[in-house]
Amino acid sequence: MSAVGYHPSDFEPSLVHAGTYATRRVVRLDVATTVCVMIGFLYLIPGTLIVPNMSFAGRPALLICFALFVWWVLTRLNHRLAMSGPQPMRWASFVYLFGTTASYLAGMLRGLPGLEANAQNFAMLQILQFIGITLVVADGIANWDRLKAVLRFFLWCAGYMAAIGIIQSTAQINLAEYLIPPGLEVKGSIIGFSERGSDFFRVASTAAHYIEFSAIMAIAVPFGIHFTRFAERKWHRYAAGFCTVLCAAALPMSISRTGVVALGAVLLVMLVPWGWRMRYNMLLLTVGMMGALAAVRPGLLGTVTYMFTGAEEDPSISGRTDDYELVGHWFAQRPWLGRGPNTLVPELYQGLVLDNQWLYTVVTQGIVGVAVFAGMHLTAIVLAGIAWRRSDRPEDRHLCAALIAAQVVSMLVAATVDSLWFTSFAITVFLFMGACGTVWRLTHPAARVRTSRVAALPE
Repeated sequence: MSAVGYHPSDFEPSLVHAGTYATRRVVRLDVATTVCVMIGFLYLIPGTLIVPNMSFAGRPALLICFALFVWWVLTRLNHRLAMSGPQPMRWASFVYLFGTTASYLAGMLRGLPGLEANAQNFAMLQILQFIGITLVVADGIANWDRLKAVLRFFLWCAGYMAAIGIIQSTAQINLAEYLIPPGLEVKGSIIGFSERGSDFFRVASTAAHYIEFSAIMAIAVPFGIHFTRFAERKWHRYAAGFCTVLCAAALPMSISRTGVVALGAVLLVMLVPWGWRMRYNMLLLTVGMMGALAAVRPGLLGTVTYMFTGAEEDPSISGRTDDYELVGHWFAQRPWLGRGPNTLVPELYQGLVLDNQWLYTVVTQGIVGVAVFAGMHLTAIVLAGIAWRRSDRPEDRHLCAALIAAQVVSMLVAATVDSLWFTSFAITVFLFMGACGTVWRLTHPAARVRTSRVAALPE
């Protein structure tokens, strides 16, 4: 087998038994394949489709995430199946689960009406789904080749979402309404177009909200640039470049401040691994794309710009700031563990929606909840940073920088919207947290830690 195009460590043997080794590159029906199936369900069909008679936790992608959590737990029951080496992302997930559970118990002790109790139970189910994808990706991706396969498939699905959004914006046809496969039903409704400005409307593609769509597009851009530069096959590079252009072009069509800020943050983080030539090329491409958008959709960039220059007149901004007084009031009542996860139910509080995940978390889960949520992000960033320092290949360093950019973006997005309510974005974030654990493991100096095969038996 030729080693061209593969990472050198992918051909190192994996210790599977005392004195017994196996190759890392023979399995295709594995964790990476299952995660790709989940990604397909996450992006290729509308985000409001569920299995009949279930809640929003019954999205096909989320059910797969829950199955992955169960799969991970079952492997822990047999020491020959479980990962024996260290994995910091595993501990961060446990701490996150423990902190959320503590808040859940505090909410139960407070005494909850039926709606709030149901919301708490829903939150705990979602937490298992979120950390399920993190744990399986962090512990189960076998090698660099399979990790890149997952990220490449994510990029292609993001390009598909972008294409749907561009068609919606230019042809004024909501294709999402026609993407309902048999056996699924719409929970609530498929999001339509929303006017913003005098001549434009927002689109969401297959996402559940316009902001969610723009945030996913921003996160996809660094991975698109990565595969455009480093993909082994020529057609992979061309496909990645095409998807990157689609994502960057579709982002302003959501007409979202969050998306623009997220894209700016991505580019700032990616300036670190880029040389001056790459920075100059990206500047030219950005200017060229803005000119193309101005020609194809005249006035669109002006509308997006006005969202920032005219922010003082935007009721969505004042609506957010008006809620700060209530946040302070509720936080003072229960500062440490909060009211209970997801218990700020709009139906009980005059339609109140806190468009800020950090504020929502501090109210519902207190200081502990904010700390464990931030800990997940910071652990992922630190692990990707350690992998960046360990790597001596430009490709690996660039991928680590893209993973760091995804975490920075997710933290910024959480400050502008209640991000965990939008499960396409939330699962994407937790997927990349797991990927940060993967690159930390694959760059570890100890071969025993790098393996994702069964643990060795004692002599």
